[in-house]
Amino acid sequence: MTDTPWDPPSAGTEAEQLLAALDRLRATFRYKADGLDAAGLSQRIGTSTLTLGGLLKHLALVEENEFGPQLTGAPLGRPWSEVDWDATPDWEFETAAGDSPGTLYGLWDAAVARSRERVAQAVAVGGLDQPVHASIDGTHANLRRLVCDLIEEYGRHTGHADLIREAVDGRTGEDPPPGWKPTS
Repeated sequence: MTDTPWDPPSAGTEAEQLLAALDRLRATFRYKADGLDAAGLSQRIGTSTLTLGGLLKHLALVEENEFGPQLTGAPLGRPWSEVDWDATPDWEFETAAGDSPGTLYGLWDAAVARSRERVAQAVAVGGLDQPVHASIDGTHANLRRLVCDLIEEYGRHTGHADLIREAVDGRTGEDPPPGWKPTS
């Protein structure tokens, strides 16, 4: 294994390239959010209400939704299944400040681990072209669409995380440094 496992392969299959691009964004996002206490995870910039804690919780929810209900139709598990989303559509962002750093990091880490497992199984069975449970305008999407949607989601929020983290303690950079592993 290399000391930069998030780097996409130089030459790989489409599935390998897409999943590696997603993992690179995941690693960069996690690096930007890593090692902070509750105050750091709750810091905001400007008039934005986004925090790194809120982004950790939001992306955990997105991981669970994309590769749970959207992939197979299985319902969301806890804590997501207990939320009245009609009453509090931004629940994950609004409640993150009340969660401990360990809870926030744990939610995200566990969601990513489940997503990797679910996607690896799905790719092994039917590849990226296989239809998934989710439908768009009455047509079932394929697994490629879910992966691309998550890449787009991470692209957006990793940029947010970059700005917030720089405001917290000055941490900048595109990728984690070689050999980096989460500390929290």
